Amino acid sequence: MIQWKEEIIINKNIEHVWSLFLDKNIKKIMPKVEEHTLIEKKEHEVGAKHQQKYREGKRVETYIVETLAYEDTEEKKKKQIRFVLGKAFEISLTFTLLKNEQDTTTFIYEGSNKGVNFIGRAMMKLSSQKGNDDVVQEFLQRVQTEAMKGS
Repeated sequence: MIQWKEEIIINKNIEHVWSLFLDKNIKKIMPKVEEHTLIEKKEHEVGAKHQQKYREGKRVETYIVETLAYEDTEEKKKKQIRFVLGKAFEISLTFTLLKNEQDTTTFIYEGSNKGVNFIGRAMMKLSSQKGNDDVVQEFLQRVQTEAMKGS
């Protein structure tokens, strides 16, 4: 299993950064997601389910994303999701935003990726921590870049 927890400070207010995690804006921070469709409950509810289509090269994977936790207060925003990719990997992601002074936001991105069958576990052993770290850093930077666009 690979796990990570990284954080950055974004020079935008918490509401602006949080808006990037809404269904209508998800492709801005996750450009490989081609489709993100709510199929159960409401987007801001624990237990909400979305069907997502994700492109990796020429292949498109379809899977169900379940919301495990959702918090939306003035000081803190949090969304935790889980999905199984390619019937081989269970991925859990948590996005936490904390309100700072002077319209800045701390963005904490944490998650885990574990193999759920023989093939998934074998592929996890072959994957590198550095490769995963690069993907995590790229995501943090994308969120920061998108947050800095707009007002």
